[in-house]
Amino acid sequence: MTPILLLGAGRMGGALIEGWRLAGAFDASELILRDPMAGPVADAAQAAGARLNPHDSVLAEARTVVLAVKPQIWREVAVEVAPWLHASAIVVSIAAGVRLDDLTLEFGGRSVARVMPTTAATIGRGTASLYADDPQARLRARALFEPLGEVVDLLDEAQMHAATAVSGSAPAYLYAFVEALEAAGVEAGLSSADASRLARATIGGAAALLAKTGEEPAELRRQVTSPGGTTEAALGVLLGDGGLNPLLREAVARAVRRSKELGG
Repeated sequence: MTPILLLGAGRMGGALIEGWRLAGAFDASELILRDPMAGPVADAAQAAGARLNPHDSVLAEARTVVLAVKPQIWREVAVEVAPWLHASAIVVSIAAGVRLDDLTLEFGGRSVARVMPTTAATIGRGTASLYADDPQARLRARALFEPLGEVVDLLDEAQMHAATAVSGSAPAYLYAFVEALEAAGVEAGLSSADASRLARATIGGAAALLAKTGEEPAELRRQVTSPGGTTEAALGVLLGDGGLNPLLREAVARAVRRSKELGG
């Protein structure tokens, strides 16, 4: 499956490079990187043996192509590179919203898999939603992302929109929650430093406990909610009318709509 051609070495592409290095999944020498605005991660990979922005003829060596550019420019990138690719190369796209049929067409009929990953791939704790109708493309995508964390196979391409909203975009939801919790702590009387330390350590610990125990979130919530206590008072706001449930439903719905728009 190597060499791997990574089209785009920005935030997400860089996370893949870092995650593969951490997991020992692929040597830098097995990577071909194409990004005109390559940053420190790509430069480090080049120093370790990756080929960065080589001549177009080198692209024919790639057996796996990872499309990691913004959805708005994916087509022009595909048009540039597709003529140079080997006929048997398999394409794995992480471009949000871009449909399998469109990818297959622009990449000259080559097998394609779609994946929606998260940036926690950089530390081996990523989540990747995967769809492919070709078994070989599915296996290739799993080989790329299983070293980086959890992989969830989807049965229908239409589910990729929901997976993008629930998983691909969700780290930003959590960061926004922590940001708001820190601000609320400062308003309640904590110093900025203390509010930051308390909020981050608490949320990180709670997430780790959820992952380790496998308990349902509702059960863990009940375990820390004493009747008539402070937590119950706070949850009356968070789970009340206009609270987290309707807010997240609307947030996910908007993300789904945007994913569909990006797909054209």
